[in-house]
Amino acid sequence: MTVLITGARGKVGRAVIGRLYGTGVPVRAASARPAELTAPAGVDVTELVLDRPETFPAALDGVRQVFLYPEPAGIDAFVKAARTAGVEHIVLLSSSSVLAPGAETDPLAAHSLRVERALAVSGLPCTFLRADAFASNAFGWSRPIGQGLPVQLAYPDAHLAPLHPEDLADIAVEALTGTALKGRAVTLTGGQSLTFREQLAVLSEVLDRDIAVETITHAEAEQQMGRFMPAPMAGSLLALWAAACAGPAPIAETTRTLLGRPERTFRQWATDNAAAFAAR
Repeated sequence: MTVLITGARGKVGRAVIGRLYGTGVPVRAASARPAELTAPAGVDVTELVLDRPETFPAALDGVRQVFLYPEPAGIDAFVKAARTAGVEHIVLLSSSSVLAPGAETDPLAAHSLRVERALAVSGLPCTFLRADAFASNAFGWSRPIGQGLPVQLAYPDAHLAPLHPEDLADIAVEALTGTALKGRAVTLTGGQSLTFREQLAVLSEVLDRDIAVETITHAEAEQQMGRFMPAPMAGSLLALWAAACAGPAPIAETTRTLLGRPERTFRQWATDNAAAFAAR
């Protein structure tokens, strides 16, 4: 009853592998670049490239469940191969953006939505974990904070409910090993609504140093973000944050509602990752 973990080089993928392996569940870690994988001794490592169907049979051999990252390239062929291999359940790491109006054409949502739709018509039991904003998105502030520079934001008062990646990993493991989440689509958030400004205040307290916040224009932010991502994606994110200034972020499903234990807080995430914001 091997579980295949795709995107196994990512933080969530690695956390899911560690949890499953630690409880004796047979795990296979998959990546387009398996040589770069760091997996516990005894974990099978394989190549899986979704736009190269020739990599599917070996990766899926003996697999009954899949933890799938949302890559639309080759998804139809992958679903067919999974059914042929006898896969019984797929847990998809999706995005809450698929629920937004215009998701079909939105750069943030379309990626995940296409995969969800392919799985929905596959005939395979599937669980969709629609993750909202991650606490780890704050890593994007590490350079200015480390250099003692202001953090520049177009919408510092946008409200989010940051999801701790370790909470997501716990929920993913429950989806793979239990029955309560099988076949469901759940939207996941953290347990507290915080603006960007409030998140930075938490980081300031954890790091015990001042962090200045500088408000810039939408156009300036779009230009800055365009250096690291496609312009349509930058525009979509900024539109999302502009709308999020209206009020507190809604709290959806969390570890409290799904697993019966308190959510990890943004402060916990900041404390655990303080070294990433060290002066440089």
